[in-house]
Amino acid sequence: MIAQLPADKMPPPRPTAISRFERLFRVAARLDIDKADIKRYEEFVNHKIYDLLLRGEANARANGHLFIEPHDLPITKGLQESIHLFREIDEEIELRPILDHLANRPPFELEYSEETAAKLPNIAGGISVALARAFKLIDPELKNPQTGHWERAFSVFDLLL
Repeated sequence: MIAQLPADKMPPPRPTAISRFERLFRVAARLDIDKADIKRYEEFVNHKIYDLLLRGEANARANGHLFIEPHDLPITKGLQESIHLFREIDEEIELRPILDHLANRPPFELEYSEETAAKLPNIAGGISVALARAFKLIDPELKNPQTGHWERAFSVFDLLL
């Protein structure tokens, strides 16, 4: 397991990373995000990764596993499709290495396998694509998400993921 600083102690992303995140949102949903949105975005991704790992730990325990395996994570069909789309987008943007450092890996009673840890950046990318596309579902004319848009998107994901 990789130790990470708490989200509030993490250094801000470098300008190159910021421009890559901005590009991801533009490519995935024709949205413009700015530096202020990056903090909300990071918190969102880390919160959703935590939620998936929490459910994954419960599934691993129920199945008698010693580690949280990829098949223990509750990856829905829609999230799987977003992960696939992220992989296609990432070939051009190369955001996966940044997400590997960004995706928080909170400690659980069960550790996650190396295979699970290796999948977390793509899962974070899939969550990112799904978030961008959700903004457009909430408001098809949206160009630059504001606080209310972020709050609504977070609420939808909390209901479903």
